[in-house]
Amino acid sequence: MRGVNRVILIGNLGKDPDVQYLEGNIGVAKFSLATTETYKDRTGKLVSQTEWHTVVLWRGLADLAQKYLHKGSLVYIEGRLRTRSWEDKEGNKKFATEVVGDNLIMLDKRGEGPGYNSAHHHDNLEGISNVDIPPIGETAEDLPF
Repeated sequence: MRGVNRVILIGNLGKDPDVQYLEGNIGVAKFSLATTETYKDRTGKLVSQTEWHTVVLWRGLADLAQKYLHKGSLVYIEGRLRTRSWEDKEGNKKFATEVVGDNLIMLDKRGEGPGYNSAHHHDNLEGISNVDIPPIGETAEDLPF
């Protein structure tokens, strides 16, 4: 049987994307993404739990991230998990698990979100759209369906 390695995240960038170009002018963008889950504990108190993810985007998605994403931007990322390993200077083995994004959708509304600049918004960008979704942290009971 084949396995499935699929990740879907909706969250806010923790920093501006770091974009580098490899040989052949291949762009690679890397940034942290925060996803926050909110729930009520046994006493009815709201508790928020934030997870941080490292996202890597290649080629055209890296270029889009560099142009349009900023710290605080709300995005939908779809991709797969990749774990890589290396040895540090002292010879210790290190590991990093990253989300390699295949699909990116910007979710900030026009004129909203940190770093928003109307000069950076275009309606006809391939692979990018603006979608109205409930704010991060709303529970399933808050949704209208």
